[in-house]
Amino acid sequence: MGDVASAEHLGSLKEAVGRYGIWSTGLRTEDPARHGEVAEAAAELEELGFGAAWLGGSSHVRHAAPLLRATSRLVVATGIQSIWQYEAAETAAHFAEVEKSHPGRFLLGLGVSHAKIADQYRRPYSAMVAYLDALDAAGVPAGRRVLAALGPKMLELSRDRAAGAHPYLVTPEHSVRAREIMGASPLLAPETKVVLDKDPDSARAKARATLALYLQLPNYTKALARFGFTEDDFAQGGSDRLVDALFAWGDDDRIRERLEAFHAAGADHVAVQVVDDGPRDALPRAAWRRLAELLR
Repeated sequence: MGDVASAEHLGSLKEAVGRYGIWSTGLRTEDPARHGEVAEAAAELEELGFGAAWLGGSSHVRHAAPLLRATSRLVVATGIQSIWQYEAAETAAHFAEVEKSHPGRFLLGLGVSHAKIADQYRRPYSAMVAYLDALDAAGVPAGRRVLAALGPKMLELSRDRAAGAHPYLVTPEHSVRAREIMGASPLLAPETKVVLDKDPDSARAKARATLALYLQLPNYTKALARFGFTEDDFAQGGSDRLVDALFAWGDDDRIRERLEAFHAAGADHVAVQVVDDGPRDALPRAAWRRLAELLR
């Protein structure tokens, strides 16, 4: 079993990622023709003061290369790489290449995905343990990976076998629970969504267009049910109560307050996903600029 990351290392990691990062599927691409566009966006994120770029969707270590080459400080993380999609040996080999070229700047985010998405899905906790065992054997340090942990067992694994957790589609109340389980040292970097829209109807409509997909996945609804949400909240794209708990929208003060609530709840870093009515793989750079200004 790999050694748990030291407190000194975890402190350095927290400092490197900073308080806020950007989560975006648009930053992950298989198209070499888009590498320049993605690299330019990453360089701007670094200039704007974001500490990390999270490659959304089923990303892979190799997707980090264009962003790392274009920046000097930005931490690039997978958010999240599915353990079913890429073998541990392949992941370890790519990790070694990235580490050689850009030491200390890549963070491997791993998750078990969902039964409706991954054909091989079975005994997810045991599969994650086996995957981490294989990474340990291949020399990938525990302190350079985080897990997409929602429930208590995976949060404990994030504490014991990784640098911490990167939970997706959660509320600040989940951060309170996660911090209680993991303790003070591990990195807690939840993802949350922002709609830069002050109008309740249009903001919630944009939110529901994104939320509908996730409400079909039991891993998320079961996790949300632990915090008092019911089947009524999951119906018809999500109740107002659920939308308002999972999406920060409104004026700048309201959005800022909602994001800061994660830090007050125990999060070290918040990975912010901007949600609008554009394509999911777009790069909403104007919105990222506005968000950076809002958070200053």
